[in-house]
Amino acid sequence: MELSPKAWKVAPILAGTLCLLALAMACRAETPKVAGEYVCSEARVAGKTVPCKAAPLSLKSDGRFELQGREGDYLVKGHWVELHGTVLQSRAKIEAGHKIVFRFYNRKGLCEMIYERRIAELGKTKLS
Repeated sequence: MELSPKAWKVAPILAGTLCLLALAMACRAETPKVAGEYVCSEARVAGKTVPCKAAPLSLKSDGRFELQGREGDYLVKGHWVELHGTVLQSRAKIEAGHKIVFRFYNRKGLCEMIYERRIAELGKTKLS
């Protein structure tokens, strides 16, 4: 079977498109692994650092979360974690160093709650 001259012109374009598609699928961005136990390491209210007394945040590997007795599901979208519960609906930014930062406004201004993942090593717990 012989290819027509028109097919010879289209074949390299088709082959290039298939290669680009395969490369794009292989280079797809991975979602960060966020499952673990987090503690509030820092809080800022209107630009001032205050002691953080917030409850620990638990992100489970099955897509569920727990925060101060409140439970629900979480979803990772790019560099964001979205918490969906019956009482709690929130979104937090995933930052370098295993940090999750919640930003919101209250009557005092911009508030930031910075949570860091705890890592257990040989019975010891530390911030990563």
